Amino acid sequence: MLLMPTWSILPSRFWKAQVGYLARHYRVVTFDGRGSGGSDRPVGAAAYTNEEYAADTIAVMDATGTGSAVLVSLSCGAAWSVHVAAHHADRVLGLFAIAPSCGLNVTQPARDAVLWDDRPQAADGWARYNKHVWLEGDYEGFLRFFFSAMFSEPHSTKQIEDCIEWAHEITPATLVDSTAGRLGCDGAVCVPLEPLCRMVVCPVTVVHGTDDRVRTHAVGERLAELTGGSLVLLEGVGHGPQAREPVRINHLISAFVERVVPRRTRTTWVRAAQRPRKALYLSSPIGLGHARRDIAIADQLRLLRPDLQVDWLAQDPVTRLLRHRGESVHPASAWLANESAHVEHESGEHDLHAFQAIRRMDEILVNNFMVFADVVRDGGYDVVVGDEAWDVDYFLHENPELKTFAFAWMTDFVGWLPMPDGGAAEAALTADYNAEMIEQRTRFSRVRDRSVFVGDPADVVDRDFGPGLPGIREWTMEHYDFSGYVTGFDPPSVERSDDLRRELGVTPQQRLCLVTVGGSSVGTSLLHTVLRAVPAIRRLVPDLEIVLVTGPRIDAASLPTVPGVHVVGYVPDLYRHLAACDVAVVQGGLTTCMELTALRKPFVYVPLRHHFEQTFHVRHRLDRYEAGRCLDYEDALDPDKLADAIAKECTREVTYRQVQSDGAACAAALLTDLL
Repeated sequence: MLLMPTWSILPSRFWKAQVGYLARHYRVVTFDGRGSGGSDRPVGAAAYTNEEYAADTIAVMDATGTGSAVLVSLSCGAAWSVHVAAHHADRVLGLFAIAPSCGLNVTQPARDAVLWDDRPQAADGWARYNKHVWLEGDYEGFLRFFFSAMFSEPHSTKQIEDCIEWAHEITPATLVDSTAGRLGCDGAVCVPLEPLCRMVVCPVTVVHGTDDRVRTHAVGERLAELTGGSLVLLEGVGHGPQAREPVRINHLISAFVERVVPRRTRTTWVRAAQRPRKALYLSSPIGLGHARRDIAIADQLRLLRPDLQVDWLAQDPVTRLLRHRGESVHPASAWLANESAHVEHESGEHDLHAFQAIRRMDEILVNNFMVFADVVRDGGYDVVVGDEAWDVDYFLHENPELKTFAFAWMTDFVGWLPMPDGGAAEAALTADYNAEMIEQRTRFSRVRDRSVFVGDPADVVDRDFGPGLPGIREWTMEHYDFSGYVTGFDPPSVERSDDLRRELGVTPQQRLCLVTVGGSSVGTSLLHTVLRAVPAIRRLVPDLEIVLVTGPRIDAASLPTVPGVHVVGYVPDLYRHLAACDVAVVQGGLTTCMELTALRKPFVYVPLRHHFEQTFHVRHRLDRYEAGRCLDYEDALDPDKLADAIAKECTREVTYRQVQSDGAACAAALLTDLL
């Protein structure tokens, strides 16, 4: 299939929520249209006529060896698809047009009151859609107006933000030329579209939102009428459903292609009474802590339901631990886009803006939900357990009709929180995300059959979700069950391993400092920071041996060699190393910090900068347990301050609050009635 370009204000990146899913099933070609993205910016309206875009489409098909294709379009791209289908019928298998907008005889008085090339008296409303405003006035104001109209649905901040950013990749002058070419202004010739629509002989499906404030759905109805095509109306949806309703659009595109080009398939159906009891477990790949606790919970579930088959839909580094433990990793896991790699790409020097990183992970989340949807469609699962599987929880609430199984949601924090230096803008964004979540839960409470908070009510931060929204703790207590903390091991049964200490080169007279930074490579900066502080540490604690655990995504050989410092790579059972140490230096991630708390070990933790969960949620819980010593990264960069913090922890008398050891059993008990 060929994903067509649209108006030059957007590059082909606007298809980002479709490419991953569709490319698993079909050969997908897409390209930046002239005047956008990586394509040229010719000057003059004549370079941007519908005929030029149609010719580009054929040129791309020729260059990619695409004899024929289904053309999928958005907005202006529908007109170019019609041109191609009318004049090159043998190259087009079908037209799938989303929110067509151009060239059809449908009036919109409110929008058409001011002509595009007349100078408006006042630049407000649709009068902003004007070449004089773009060239001489408030281009930024037009972009905000236009994309707010395009995404009329509530909670569309990310889609609007994306489009404004993309729109700045071209100049107002290019936008003027490309619009003039389409409208037949400034010397360009515009060939009427409606006669060409009647020449289309391939199958056509038109999809249009009933709340489209850019072009009314009457345009879509007219295109379907002229081409003899089918019409799908999306109630309450705006002009950008490929971004705002990606799951529905992806499934509609796929269904259309299967109708146009049927494929031979073979399936097997097992009657319900003969199906094994099956669970699909989703474990967050951001670090390894979720996986350790999830395996412990799965083990407890199998004790309660001995006939239970557990499949895991997971990605690196979680799959390494699962395979080490002999768990069954679903083959579709290979299709998942890697979230850890994205987080690492987003990170700086011990800096990860977790909220923004998750916002910018939107195309990954769509792709991974589509993988999940394919798996559960034919998997016959009785229950799906999602441990912070944000994609599944969000898109199931957006598409509740896809839920055919019991769904249990697990998390160890609730509520997006703004960082102080994010100002009013970030506070508004986090509040908007929280509000959307609350609205989803209110409207579709049936989506989650169980919501489990991994901890106690007092572990929930006592803050609010945002202005006018409820308090986080009170809302969580009303909507969640509490399992207590899940360590993934039984702390009382874990003893300090002298054999392990000997393997690490630590004598009985020495003390062991373990430095570990989790399952991603985000902690690389902290490892280097500790290495630079080794002389200062040794001055204060001469008998301290230091061992660095790099984890699964940091190459141990990439660290500099420091005398007396032992470096090890991935350790599947990290808690054994934690149990063997006398003091630890870690990031502010919840799992490792709580494992150290359960093992009653002194530790220094250094939260990632701009990581709201580590800064607020984890800090609150550790303060409640009176565990660990928090050190800002800026202070950790001072070798003397880091050494002093480690030295103080070495002499600290541990009086932590006791961490329960039956959290996994409690969590399993909350889930077992779903099977």
